[in-house]
Amino acid sequence: MDRPTDSTPRRPPRKKRDGVLRGLYALRHSYDGFVATLHNESAFRQELVAAVVLIPCAVLVPLGAVERVMLVASVLLVLLVELINSSIEAAIDRISLERHELSGRAKDCGSAAVTVAVLICAITWIALCGPLAVRWIRTLL
Repeated sequence: MDRPTDSTPRRPPRKKRDGVLRGLYALRHSYDGFVATLHNESAFRQELVAAVVLIPCAVLVPLGAVERVMLVASVLLVLLVELINSSIEAAIDRISLERHELSGRAKDCGSAAVTVAVLICAITWIALCGPLAVRWIRTLL
């Protein structure tokens, strides 16, 4: 029996998808990542529940279009940063589960990024909806 050599023909590399098909496959991978994060990260589930409440509120609040976009974007920013943080944590855990200073630092930085995103969201909502809330409270009293 012949042994394979370097001159043995190999399968040609798979042609990369392009156009609409590439976009559809990218959407599938995005969906898979979203679902995996939803199943494995309780913080993401909590932030998603907050988003389900806050985004309709942003649509209902009597503000201009730009302000509404800012409210929705600030909520989506929290989800975005949490997805990135979860991917950092998964990559580090894939490399090694033992404690290492650099692994801890990377995870702490990801957590800090989520905290900054939550602060941006809170500041945005307080700045844009705070005056409305104060007016509503004054009319009730």
